Formats: sequence, structure tokens, C-alpha cells
Amino acid sequence: MGNNYDIILIGLVAVFLILRLRAVLGKRTGNEQPPARDPFTPPTPPTAQPRLGDAPGGNDNVVPLPTANNPPPRTSQPTSGPGGIRATVMPTAAAGVAAIRTADPTFEPIPFTGGARAAFSTIVEAFARGNSAALRPLLDAPTFASFDQEIRARAGRREKHETTLIGFEASDVSAAELQGDDALVTVRFISEQIHVTRDAEGQIVDGNPNEVVKAVDLWTFRRNTKSSDPNWVLTKTESEG
Repeated sequence: MGNNYDIILIGLVAVFLILRLRAVLGKRTGNEQPPARDPFTPPTPPTAQPRLGDAPGGNDNVVPLPTANNPPPRTSQPTSGPGGIRATVMPTAAAGVAAIRTADPTFEPIPFTGGARAAFSTIVEAFARGNSAALRPLLDAPTFASFDQEIRARAGRREKHETTLIGFEASDVSAAELQGDDALVTVRFISEQIHVTRDAEGQIVDGNPNEVVKAVDLWTFRRNTKSSDPNWVLTKTESEG
């Protein structure tokens, strides 16, 4: 009989413990909300908000062009190319760029400045070396004649010109216009260069091989928008300041 009381007592204790656990932990009804986030899973990063000028693919090199309902900005839209080179369409060029794009929808001003920098480097190097053959396809006839004349004059003096292009700070589209079917785009290059001119004996007659000079050049390029030839030619050069 004593064993029966022990069994009953143990059963009562077990029931008591079960009731206490249910009171503390609660009952699952099947409607419980899942945890807000797995504590071992990193939180999902917030979705980046689109910025003014961003392209759908995430390209920041987009300059809004003027339309009837969207007047040109009062300030240029800065972008950065490789090496942190600034490339902008300045307000003075916005209307001209829009006109060129009407005639040639494939024209993109910011990528254009990248090609202009490559042309600048090639032309400066070829001119310094006196390589007229390399210059001919890159310049229009009058500009080539001017460059070639200077190369011949330098050769007549038996001088050697050395130009080292250190790098670019900026290549901004400062002017643009459509003349008939011809698109003309002026790029304002800011670059660092070293210039040295030596005589026949190798003595320096101009420049300093240890001096880096900041140069500001305005180069105008032209292309016929109706032509199947995608290449631009240099039509004018001038220095600022």
C-alpha cells in the first residue's frame, strides 16, 4: 500500500511540474510568428537610393542634357574617369551637345573626352618626335600644315624637342556646336607636362627637365555626323593663360 502512495505522490509532482512549465513557456498554437531574423545571418544591407545622374546600370558618368522641360544646369556635372581625371560638360557646351546628339544620337560627351585624351597624348608625343606621318590622319589639312611647318623649322635648326606628359587633371567639354552636318567639340585639357628643347650638341636651349608645368589647352575636334567614319580630327589648338 505504501508503494501505491509513493507512485501517486510522484505522479502528482510530475503533473505539477508540467503545469509550471506550460505556464512559464506557454503553449504553441501553430500561429506563432517566426523570429524577425536568424541571429547568425548578417542583416540585409539597405537598398541604395538612386542618385541624380545615375544610369540604370550604376554608371555615374552621366550628364543630363537639356530638353524643353529640363533646362541646362547652371553648373557642370562632375564625374571622374580613370585615375580620378575630371570630365564634365560645362554649361557653355550644354546646348551644343544637345544639338549634336540630335544629329547623332550615338554621341556621348563623357566617353568622348576619354578618346580626346588619347588623341591629345598621341599628338603631343608625335609632334615632339617630329613624326608628321603619325599626325596626318589625326589633324585636318590646315592644322596639319601648321604642325608640319613647325616640325620642319625645328629640324632646320637641328633642335630636338622633348615633351613628357605626366598626366591629366581634367578634360572638360567647354564648347560644342553643330555647323551644318559638322559637329565641333572643344575640350579643355588641364595636364602636367615637362618640356625641354636641346640644340645639336644636346645643350638645353629652352625648358627644364626637372620642372613640371601645368598646361591648359583648348583643342577643337570635328566630325561629319553624316559620315560613316567615326573618327574625329583636330581642327584648332590654343593655350589658355
